[in-house]
Amino acid sequence: MRSYSLFTIILLCLAIVVLDMLTFYWLLSLTKLLTSELLKTIIHILFWTFTAGLVISIIILKVRLDDINPRRKHLLVSSLYGLTVSSFIPKLIFTIIISILFFTNYVFSETESLIVIPIVGLFSGILPFSAILFGIFRSLYRFKIEHVRLTSELLPMAFDRLRIVHISDLHLGSFNYRYHILDRAINSINHLKPDLIIFTGDLVNNFAWELRGWEKVFNNLNGNARKYAVLGNHDYGDYSSWANSQEKQGNFESIKDFFKAINFKLLMNASDRVSRDEDNIAIIGVENWGNPPFKQYGDLDKSMTDVKDVPFKILLSHDPSHWSEEVINDTDIFLTLSGHTHGMQIGFQYKRMNWSPIKYKYKHWGGLYQEGKHYLYVNRGLGWLGFPGRLGMRPEITLIELRSKSQSA
Repeated sequence: MRSYSLFTIILLCLAIVVLDMLTFYWLLSLTKLLTSELLKTIIHILFWTFTAGLVISIIILKVRLDDINPRRKHLLVSSLYGLTVSSFIPKLIFTIIISILFFTNYVFSETESLIVIPIVGLFSGILPFSAILFGIFRSLYRFKIEHVRLTSELLPMAFDRLRIVHISDLHLGSFNYRYHILDRAINSINHLKPDLIIFTGDLVNNFAWELRGWEKVFNNLNGNARKYAVLGNHDYGDYSSWANSQEKQGNFESIKDFFKAINFKLLMNASDRVSRDEDNIAIIGVENWGNPPFKQYGDLDKSMTDVKDVPFKILLSHDPSHWSEEVINDTDIFLTLSGHTHGMQIGFQYKRMNWSPIKYKYKHWGGLYQEGKHYLYVNRGLGWLGFPGRLGMRPEITLIELRSKSQSA
């Protein structure tokens, strides 16, 4: 909530109150079907008690945000975010549908309308509410494995069937030290028997203290796999207030040190060669590069300096915007791996049909994309931020299997 002004928060609260007034108007058409006056009164009191509690909590949290312990702040913000979404969206849908039914009612008789319209309206609110609860309590940690196969004539035969596990956007602070949850993801990754494990940024929400105790979890990753990582926009500490630049830098250094502790090679505008027999492929990693308001720390030219002679290149770049801006037209990079979008943690996916509201902000937001001989894969994230749920956009572990064209032929 720090990124929003008090004026914006007040507007949000007004929107909640106005919507609840409209919802309550239509709720009366449901409660009048009840015969018990006591039950009606209890329902009405509970309705407005929840509204008043939510609005007051949002305002108090905003006003006192600076005084709250950072370790509790994320939990409080996420809880209120979840309550607001799970309340606002179902009420909005309920109000819209019941209003449409009422003002365009040419199907039912007056008697039927008194029963059918309230019942249809009620279900229009219950269904999205149930879906949101499912996203919060069931889908949030139902890790999904996506399997992708790519073939390239540039890939040396020594690397045929190379298995890459790609993960992104862990946001470890959101796990609130529940290590056992990520243990399941670690076991799934190990079961895939990867040759390389790639992480494309946003290890934390903001702070290095979020990493406490996580070394033991990550050290259970396949010890035979080579591990690489880049930073995401949340890893720089740019979204928090610091006493001075030294404190911010100390936080940043601690995050970088964590990658060493878990045996990930952090590529900061740098590259590395992976060798098999006498052949090589290049792993290139840039610091975060995004369109404004996201900062551009990345330097692709610098990152590629030592591997320009390597034909097969894989780029790690947190923000997928980077691919269309600098990679496609100006490099010979075969595969770019990104994250950042989370698929907005909401969407629809069935076979080749993929949709999420985030598509209206990011052209490339989830899954595999191709432009000529260039490929981009955008991981939908393993963790979460903000809304503590996932609706139709499960947390993702990606397995990418590379084939040499000459070998596969």
